Amino acid sequence: MNTNSNALQVGPIDAIVVRKPIKNLHLSVLPPNGKVRVTAPLHIKDDAIRLLLATKLVWIKRQKAKYETQERQASREYVSGETHYFLGEPYRLEVVCVNLPPRVFLKGKDKIVLQVRPNSTFAKREEVLMSWYRAKLKIVVYEIIEKWSKAIGVQTNAWGVKRMKTRWGTCSQKAGRIWLNLELAKKPIVTIEYIIVHELLHLIERKHNEVFVRLMDKHIPKWRSVKEDLNRFVLAHEKWN
Repeated sequence: MNTNSNALQVGPIDAIVVRKPIKNLHLSVLPPNGKVRVTAPLHIKDDAIRLLLATKLVWIKRQKAKYETQERQASREYVSGETHYFLGEPYRLEVVCVNLPPRVFLKGKDKIVLQVRPNSTFAKREEVLMSWYRAKLKIVVYEIIEKWSKAIGVQTNAWGVKRMKTRWGTCSQKAGRIWLNLELAKKPIVTIEYIIVHELLHLIERKHNEVFVRLMDKHIPKWRSVKEDLNRFVLAHEKWN
């Protein structure tokens, strides 16, 4: 796909403009720091994008303010005593250094035990914990996709979990494939379900239009409040983990 990008400033707003062979302009304010991005057709001039930014200035400021005031996790060091989240609940991390294969497990109701070898690096500890999150999330996702694929009447050709900085999930309607953000492992199941249904419905309707909204209303009548709750949860430090 042919793309190019440049920066534009309108008043106090700095925006990144990404041009692609698409039909419509798309304006986004992205987590975790409120970066403004405009995805535009290749032929659209900068003046048209400046006009869009100017007319949406109040909305942009409101979205940026949400991220600026949202609570964030402290920088991760993967040492005992840190708070980490799993399925919406806080857990205290306990790091155990032993000469045994690395693993992660829950201990009681409020601890995540990270077992690693002595002198393990930051990168290794992060890798072990993220692998555990990925495995746990895949179990949850499999059950939800099975349930909602039948309820909606759609079928995915493939789905997976990966780190994404700006989206909770993506759907390729053409390929019938869904990707989900690894960060969802830290969120309540009700929000994971909302994201999965959202992406499954994109297999029916690609755009966020009236048809799509009606489908969301039909299958998850309270999806708007769930979306608000998701946006209020603690953000990862600097990037989606």
